[in-house]
Amino acid sequence: MDDAAAVEAANAKFYTAFETGDLDLMHEVWADGDYAEGVTCVHPGWMMLRGRGEVLRSWALIMANTAYIQFVLTEVHTEVRGDYAVLTCEENILTADKDEEGFLAGGSVVTTKVFVRDEGQWKLWVHHGSPVLNGTQDDGSD
Repeated sequence: MDDAAAVEAANAKFYTAFETGDLDLMHEVWADGDYAEGVTCVHPGWMMLRGRGEVLRSWALIMANTAYIQFVLTEVHTEVRGDYAVLTCEENILTADKDEEGFLAGGSVVTTKVFVRDEGQWKLWVHHGSPVLNGTQDDGSD
């Protein structure tokens, strides 16, 4: 498997952890050791979180309060430079509220992730998600 495919597999593991609420798998995804202090996450609409412990606590809270979530990724682009990789994508999200049976909501978030290769494995080091407030792109022509 080439580096870009390995980074995309690590990215897929992140979404599997989130969709299934698997906190142990989420712990596997994020960088640790020498990289732990620099782990950074910006959830859509949140302040920046820094440090592996703080970031993983936020994921535990989010996953504990998410009844159902599913992601369809589009516009995935991966760039690998040595032991670092940047992956950008658009998350097309379906989510359900546990209090309202059958209720689904949708939305889009654009994300930028930085992965580091640590002991031969790609680990998530930085995640920044920004909500897409308007579902259409303005091409600038009026």
